Parts: sequence; C-alpha cells; structure tokens
Amino acid sequence: MFTKILIANRGEIACRVILTARKMGIKTVAVYSDADKDARHVELADEAVNIGPAPSRDSYLQAEKIIAACKQTGAQAVHPGYGFLSENSGFAKRVEEEGIVFIGPKHYSIAAMGDKIESKKLAGAAGVNCIPGVNDAIETAEKAVEIAQGIGYPVMIKASAGGGGKGLRVAFNDKEAFEGFTSCRNEARNSFGDDRVFIEKFVEEPRHIEIQLIGDSHGNVIYLNERECSIQRRHQKVIEEAPSPFISDETRKAMGEQAVQLAKAVKYQSAGTVEFVVGKDQSFYFLEMNTRLQVEHPVTECITGLDLVELMIRVAAGEKLPLTQDEIKRDGWAIECRINAEDPFRGFLPSTGRLVRFQPPKETMFASDTSKWFGVRVDTGVQDGGEIPMFYDSMIAKLIVHGTDRNDAIAKMREALNSFVIRGVSSNIPFQAALLAHPKFVAGDFNTGFIAENYGQGFRAEDVPHDDADFLVALAAYVNRRIRARAAGISGQLPGHGVTIGEEYVVIGLGDSGLNTPRPAVVRDFQTISGSSAVETGDKRYEICSGWHLGGTRIRGTVNGQPFAAQVERGVGKNPLAIRIIHNGTRLDAMVLSPRAAELHALMPFKAPPDMSRFVLSPMPGLLVEVAVQVGQKVQAGERVAVIEAMKMENVLFATADGIVGKVLAAKGESLSVDQPIVEFA
Repeated sequence: MFTKILIANRGEIACRVILTARKMGIKTVAVYSDADKDARHVELADEAVNIGPAPSRDSYLQAEKIIAACKQTGAQAVHPGYGFLSENSGFAKRVEEEGIVFIGPKHYSIAAMGDKIESKKLAGAAGVNCIPGVNDAIETAEKAVEIAQGIGYPVMIKASAGGGGKGLRVAFNDKEAFEGFTSCRNEARNSFGDDRVFIEKFVEEPRHIEIQLIGDSHGNVIYLNERECSIQRRHQKVIEEAPSPFISDETRKAMGEQAVQLAKAVKYQSAGTVEFVVGKDQSFYFLEMNTRLQVEHPVTECITGLDLVELMIRVAAGEKLPLTQDEIKRDGWAIECRINAEDPFRGFLPSTGRLVRFQPPKETMFASDTSKWFGVRVDTGVQDGGEIPMFYDSMIAKLIVHGTDRNDAIAKMREALNSFVIRGVSSNIPFQAALLAHPKFVAGDFNTGFIAENYGQGFRAEDVPHDDADFLVALAAYVNRRIRARAAGISGQLPGHGVTIGEEYVVIGLGDSGLNTPRPAVVRDFQTISGSSAVETGDKRYEICSGWHLGGTRIRGTVNGQPFAAQVERGVGKNPLAIRIIHNGTRLDAMVLSPRAAELHALMPFKAPPDMSRFVLSPMPGLLVEVAVQVGQKVQAGERVAVIEAMKMENVLFATADGIVGKVLAAKGESLSVDQPIVEFA
C-alpha cells in the first residue's frame, strides 16, 4: 500500500480524498494555485506545493508541475479527483512513465472512453445501444447546421472532451445550431484544450441515469447500482439520488450488465461511470463514460456502504476487489444537493467573494466512515471566512442525506437545507428547497427537462410558496419579542425612558417578501418556560419554544409541539430594524413595530431607485472577454452586446431594447464587479 499520495485537484474533492487517505494511514500532498493558498484542502493535507497562478490553465492543468510536485515530496501515487486532468490520457501516461501510480484507469482506457466520439464507436462495436448522430469532429458552424438539418431538430452539440455541462448546447433551429457550435468550441478550447465538437439527436423527455462501476487489475468488474441525475439546469446536475425512482429491477440489471460489458471491452480498472439516456418505456442508450470519480459518488456510497475512494486506492495498489456482484447492497435512499455560489433570483448568475458566514448543518455521517448510515453528510472545500474565487467551478459544497426511503430522504434534505447558513455570497439553496417541495419531484415524475419546463421564465421568490406563510410572520414577531426583552434588561436606562416590551405588534413586509399588507401579531410569553411564547396572528396561534439567542443565525425549536429549524438575521440591507426569516426556501423580510410606530411608518415617503435602464450592467463578477458594440452603433433588442467569463462559463449579454451606443464604459480584459456599467445608451 502507498505511504504518500498527491491529490491533483482542489476544493471539496481534494478534501474528500484526503479524509479517506487519512483513515487508511496514508500521508497526503495538496497542490494549490495562488488563489487557493488559504484553502481548506491545503490545511487538511500533510504537505502542500504551490503550482502557479490562479487560472487553472497555469496551475491545475499543468501536468509537468504536478509531476514535479510528486518527485519533490516523494508521493508514490496521484489521485486526480474530477475535472482538470482527471480524464486526460496524456497526463495519466506521463505519470505512469515517471514511475508514479495514477489512481484511476489506465491511460488507454481513458483514451478509449474519455473521447466521446471514439467511445460511441467502441460502444456500438460492443453491441451497446447508441443515440443517432454524427460522431466525427465537425469543422465549421455551417457544417454543423447542415448536419443538424440532416439528423432533425432538436440536436445536442457536444464537445468531445466535455464534461460537467461545459461545451454543450441544445439547438432547436439553424440559428441556435450555428451559435451553439461556436460557443461549444470556445468553451471546450478554454476548459479542456480540445475544441472538437460533434452532434447527436436530442432525445426529448429523457431520463439521465448512470451506472457506477469499479474494476481491478485482475479482470474483475462490478456495478454498484444506478444514480438518477435527471434534475439538471443547463445540462448541469442539481440534485442526484440513488436509487432511481423510475427504473425497474430488470432495467437496472440490464443497464448494469451492459456497463460492465463495455468496461471489460477496454480493460477498465478503477471507478468509472457509464451514463445512459432512458426513454419513457425504459429503453436506454449509451451516452458517455466518465473515466473518473463522479461528483455525485456519495449517494452510491450511502446505499452500498462502500467507500469508493478507498476502493480506487486499493485497486491502484494492485489489490483485488473485496466483494462480488452478488454482495452489492442497496439499502435505503440517498439524495445529494449541489450547493453552488450563484444567485437563483438573478438568472443563476455566479456569485463570488468571501464567505462571511459558513455554517453547514451538523453532520451525522462522514465520507470516511460508511458504517454510519441514515443521516446527513457535507462534503466541502471551503470554511468560514474563506473565498469563492472567480477562476473555478461555483460549487460551495455537496449536501448529502441518507434516509430509510425516498420520502424520509426528502424530509431530511429539507431540514438540512433549513440549517445551512451561507452569507457573503448568494447560493442556490432557495432553488433546491423549491425543487424538493415540487409535487412532481416528490412523486418522482420528472425528466431532464423538468427545470426548463417549470422554471423556464427564471426563478422568483413566489416560486417557493410556503405551506404556512403565517408561521413566518409569527416567527418574526417572536424574534422581535426576544430582542425587545433583551434590550429591556440592559442596565443604566433612565427612569421612565426604558425599553418597554409590549405584547401587540404589527409585522410590515419589505421589498418583494410577499407580505403585501401589515399583519397584526400578539406575542405573550409563558412565564414558566424560558424562551417560550404564544403568537397570535390572523386566526392562528403558534406556541413557539426555542433557546435562540441574539446573534445566532440558526433558530431551532418547536412550534405547536413540532420541531423546526429556520434562519434569522437582524439589520437586513440598510435597514437596522429589519428582520429576515428564512424557512423551507421562503424568505420574509419585515419590520416588527408597535401599532403607533406602524401608523407613523405608513406616512413615510417612498424613495424610488435610480433609473439604470440606459445602461448594460455586469450581472456578476467576471472577466470582460468581448465588447461587441462601438460608440454610435445602432443596436436592436436581442443583439449581442458583451461577453463575460466567470467560473469557466461564457455569459452573453444582450440588449433589452433598441438604442444607440453612447459610451463604452469598460474595456476587454477588465475584471468587472456586480452591476458595473459596461455600455451606456444615448
């Protein structure tokens, strides 16, 4: 067995590998860019080596620097994680040539299956069902349109070396095929250094279901059940679960056996995933093979009780698989939510910056201890006070729950999301909460078009309806009562001018909180139980009991005898009196005033925000890679204005109305902040 391994990656997956290596008694070496010098994976590892500037092309994609770090530290093996060089056959071969073990498949297996064009040809030769399409690399956008017309719309345009939603577009007409081809090539070139693109038929209403497998160097290959990955936004997975609520045992077995057959054909070793697109009749077609550890591997670990990272390390060290196909378990139900640094209320634009507060829910099961089942697990590469840089993926953490069945897992996940505190950057937690509460998701009735169909016009606060909105009002009044009680107890107050607590309040909604009219609320404390109050609002009564203290972001307790978890903040925005309540993805911003103060507040004039309609603003922090207009140019609505690159994705900004460009306020290559003006119309 190895005594020291190097992890050629960053973020949560680097931390994940370090935890298992530590359990196995193996020392670890981290590599890091200048942007990651204070990152969590650097702190967790036994040693760390700087490999270059922040952009991944200058650091994490530099194979020679990683090999040099292995020689410098004496690391005997390299674990590539996912992304970066994990599916680069050239890197795997160079590592092997230097006498270092690559903890993953052999370079020839990566070359055979990592290339999506060649893998489809191999799959077809092996008798695996494949989707109709053209598997040869396409040279021009005009040729892409011609091929798309021949196959028939809709088509999927994919980068051969793509993954993680990068270099992938769906086109429904000639214009989208032309533009999609160009964007795919650009993203593929920037992310993978390989701009080959191919086209295949897009199967409508599909399920995305994948088979996890693992093979050893002794010719043994087994599959570890399936994962349901159909909840996707822009072809990037949002929620994954195992098992799938859709397929039958017969389909599961057929898919698993076909995946094993394909793996054996390329002499596959290590962990890998065969992805299938599954039709309504449970017919399935080979999509691609990921020759690495998947982001969503924890859900498989939960239902099987296996540590996939440990199995990868043991296989790489030459050991046989410790179990057979008949010994693979399928126990309970696991769900994973990807917690990303993006603002769902602003079109899911990337959000970068410092994590002013990062408090994940309490873990009851851990990546390195698969014996603890049925609980909550958090895989993350960040910590309180850490930075979310613009150079890498937007993932903050993976939140995983394991329940006895699917309903139990959904309930556990909703509670865990309520307890997940992230401040300083925006996150997609409200969107995750909305998905988990959607009736079709709860019923298991969805496909890969679920998000586009239900949130095609974007995501808004009203898309997260609370099943009891009066509870949010009651909780705001309860919190205000605790604040007033604390203030009333402060010493040194002048006689006759001290803070009075009172029982009658008015809750006034702020902004787009959904509370359109002021709501009266009466709060009476239970003298016999500390932290307990009865709140009456409308025709409802809530008995709330909690040990919450001022300054705490999480509030836990019981309401009418039932446990709850929520989040609370004081002084929201520029309003020191505002209280923010967040529960089940719904947010209420409100002021809680006395009845007389509420009367006076109603007389306050409204200050309208400044008119910024003449400007094209940067919706996110990022790099301005193109300004497509010039001063004096006539621009029509929908015309391309600028392109911003953030978190390895290109984001095109379009004009929302006709106009003439008056000023160009930012230059190509400039780093932009949120809402920074780029173009002003005359």
